Amino acid sequence: MGEAKLTFLGKEEKYIFDKFAKQASGSVYYQKGNNVLLATVAVDTDCVVEEDFLPLTVQYIEKAYAAGKFPGGYVKREAKPSDFETLSARIIDRSLRPLFPKDYCYPTQITILVLSADNDSDLQILALNAASAALYVSEIPITFPVNGVRIGRIGEKLVLNPSPKELEQSTLDLLVSGVNEDLLMIEMRTFGGVKVQSSNNPLSLMTTLRNEEEVSFSANELEENELIGALELARTQIALKSQLIKDSFMPFIKPPVELKEKRKSFVCEKIENFIYQKHLESLRNIVEFLSKTERNSRLKAFAKEVMESWKTQNPNDIESLEERVNETLAKVKRTLIRQMILEEGKRADGRGLKEVRPISIETNILPKAHSSALFTRGQTQALVVCTLGGDMDAQNYELLTEKTTSKERFMVHYNFPPFSVGEASSIGATGRRELGHGNLAKRALECSLINGDSKTIRLVSEILESNGSSSMATVCGGSLALAAADIECTALIAGVAMGLVCEGEKYAILTDIMGLEDHDGDMDFKVAGSANGITALQMDIKLGGLKTEILKNALFQAKEARLHILQLMEEAKSKIVLNTESLPSAQTFAIHPSKIVEVIGQAGKTIKEIIEKFEVAIDLNRENGEVKVSGGNRQKVNAAKEHIINIANAKDNKPNFSDLYKVGDIYTGKVKKVVEFGAFVELPHNYDGLLHISKITNNRNESISDYLKEGDEVRVEVLSLNKNKVELGLVDSTH
Repeated sequence: MGEAKLTFLGKEEKYIFDKFAKQASGSVYYQKGNNVLLATVAVDTDCVVEEDFLPLTVQYIEKAYAAGKFPGGYVKREAKPSDFETLSARIIDRSLRPLFPKDYCYPTQITILVLSADNDSDLQILALNAASAALYVSEIPITFPVNGVRIGRIGEKLVLNPSPKELEQSTLDLLVSGVNEDLLMIEMRTFGGVKVQSSNNPLSLMTTLRNEEEVSFSANELEENELIGALELARTQIALKSQLIKDSFMPFIKPPVELKEKRKSFVCEKIENFIYQKHLESLRNIVEFLSKTERNSRLKAFAKEVMESWKTQNPNDIESLEERVNETLAKVKRTLIRQMILEEGKRADGRGLKEVRPISIETNILPKAHSSALFTRGQTQALVVCTLGGDMDAQNYELLTEKTTSKERFMVHYNFPPFSVGEASSIGATGRRELGHGNLAKRALECSLINGDSKTIRLVSEILESNGSSSMATVCGGSLALAAADIECTALIAGVAMGLVCEGEKYAILTDIMGLEDHDGDMDFKVAGSANGITALQMDIKLGGLKTEILKNALFQAKEARLHILQLMEEAKSKIVLNTESLPSAQTFAIHPSKIVEVIGQAGKTIKEIIEKFEVAIDLNRENGEVKVSGGNRQKVNAAKEHIINIANAKDNKPNFSDLYKVGDIYTGKVKKVVEFGAFVELPHNYDGLLHISKITNNRNESISDYLKEGDEVRVEVLSLNKNKVELGLVDSTH
């Protein structure tokens, strides 16, 4: 048990080791300000996983009591993890996974519990710090401490570790983790905004919404060189903290446990040599130029051929032969693919290193959906469908550090059914991968929305075929689906996945990687953005870190591919035919708040007439003058908008009541509305007068409905004009 303190960026952090959860392989009680997290590492050393993967599980769990709250919902107990908890666990997992030894084979679980949380805290960074500390001092031979930094951009200034409140003012959210000077994981997105060109009016936002020539909309894309500058700042801070952690934690690091190696046999080496000597050319022919399905079938058949050939020559050494052949074949295939790329500049499907697979695009193929886009790139195909709704359709959610419920009005749901990769298995609940891919696409597209809070938008991406980067196909298809729904956006957004093969000082960057290259490569680098720059980015590295030169080259190579894809998307956009019969319409605009009363009219008369005439729904905000008009017919919605704007812009040239009516004038009018205290009667010049019940009967036990009903015609006399109100008396009636 021990305690370490360090100060970073002016904030003190306290780590208490192995005082809590003592039966775990390692634990740390981490405190920063009023935030307290407990991170534990549990390792099952009695179990050795033979399969070729790292058996690591990360769980991030928020406790409602940490913020003095009860869990939301009917059951007052934490149960299924929220989206934020799942996405945070993925960030921690992706940051720590590259540090484990290559042949590490023990099931390992890292759990982070949030026990106390400030309202103004970045829980993802805190959780990463805690998990990394617990892992670094544990018995697992991890020799480097991971740490992370978040960077925002407020105005033109980069801000280190902005608070959630500061992040609300930021146009950038960049989360970077690494060790020393090596970057391991990057998550980045931008926030869209309104840029006012010129206005001295305190109601500038309302003014700009009414006068489009005074405003420009931007997704606040980040140019490649700007991103590199921000990453260099992150790299510097990560290196500084890495040294602090090493110096502070040195006394508490446990001796590393001696790891068992995965079961290896000389038989595997003999099989490998056997494949190289007798079957390498056959394997190369299978790897090259075949589609994913054909390649998989041929590889299975090839494995059987190798087994039969092996049995003939080695009949006494066939124990677990199928498993060993498959494992060895995967190893040889990986080596072969990487050699082809590095030494020949040749990829398995025959493309050049910078070449994007063929792309085809179809829009609005589903007649009853609000909009749809079918985006196909090589053997990856995404059908993205857009649905539009109102405030009631928004997704309610709660964050631990917020006291109130928030609404998510833009949703991207990503589905990856087994048939997309030719597997015959049932479709289950949404997994971490699906949630993460949908979140990446959401972050890429959300900043491009103009007035995104004015409507609720749901994009659903159905992956129908997958061979590399279905998340980026979702971005491309999602942007086109928004265009096909006539949603106003700053620009089209495209995405591309980049790969890397690196051996020593030699490396090759791959554009638009397919599944084979993702599996056998060293990096998965997804970049999304418009022609103006990057809106979202996600990088995972399988190496110990990434050099600046490689990162820079990958970014600019991704830009070339993105511009190529955007050109094809622009062509498809120009051919979009809207689903006018299925597509609902909504318009959100602003008028001066003082004009709201005129849109409503006397006793709601004007707004009722607009609703009936144009068959629309209208929502008015008296405080800021915002007007929302929605309906099933686009033309009628637009006409209602113009009608309301005309009412708001009409000059105050109405005549005085004294010019229209005189005391003693007698008119025949129609009863428009009956209320408890009388009736409103329509008069000439489009005004209503009040006929009080006392002018009809003096009997308080009688109701006005005993005498009048809506639609009756009555003769009335103007009794008085009071503050633009006409008081009437009953002359006679004809009902």
